[in-house]
Amino acid sequence: MRQIVLDTETTGLETSQDHRIIEIGCVEMINRKLTGRHYHQYINPQRKVDEGAMEVHGITDQFLEDKPTYEAISAEFMAFVDGADLIIHNAPFDLGFINHEIAKLSGRVKPIDSHCKIIDTLALARQKHPGQKNNLDALCKRYGVDNSQRDLHGALLDAEILADVYLLMTGGQVNLNISDQQASDSGEINQTSNIRRLPDGRPALRVITANEAELASHQQKLEAIKAASGECIWQNLGE
Repeated sequence: MRQIVLDTETTGLETSQDHRIIEIGCVEMINRKLTGRHYHQYINPQRKVDEGAMEVHGITDQFLEDKPTYEAISAEFMAFVDGADLIIHNAPFDLGFINHEIAKLSGRVKPIDSHCKIIDTLALARQKHPGQKNNLDALCKRYGVDNSQRDLHGALLDAEILADVYLLMTGGQVNLNISDQQASDSGEINQTSNIRRLPDGRPALRVITANEAELASHQQKLEAIKAASGECIWQNLGE
């Protein structure tokens, strides 16, 4: 199971105003384990960055002047994500911008959601925590993920943080050092590994039986349960 955790930074908030992507950050997971592979690229948007957006991510027009255009990096980026499940926080925003860039390539590339399955962690968080704040900072606090370096938004750092949040939100740590272990998006473990058994010849387990006082106390408890509810099924187990 190959998953890519993805984040972008942009010149502004609306593709209808032809705002563009200026940074893409991706980290790879296979079978819910980070592989160390990532994709990171700054992009020349061929337009000015809005002042409000710059205050969020700190990326300036001057910094982007010598960076490649989206068209120049499109093939490399699509090759990295192709066929993977994309994990994105507030997926419609990032998908809208990526598909806006793809549309400028004159039909040479299909929309990204035709190449990849999309998992929106904001939608997952709202299902698990209705009525609560579910932005990335709030989720980091809820799940104990360190985001102390997140003074400014950055696509690669945010993708790395989101990967930790996603694993905790969907089942936590599933790597038990057992071979051939797989986990679904819900965190359920499908374990097909061999069971390691204890060696033969080990001493028998010690069995400690209840004494008379303990048996009497137990019987009193059962009688109290019967008196309160009219029935106690444990009294019939020995019959």
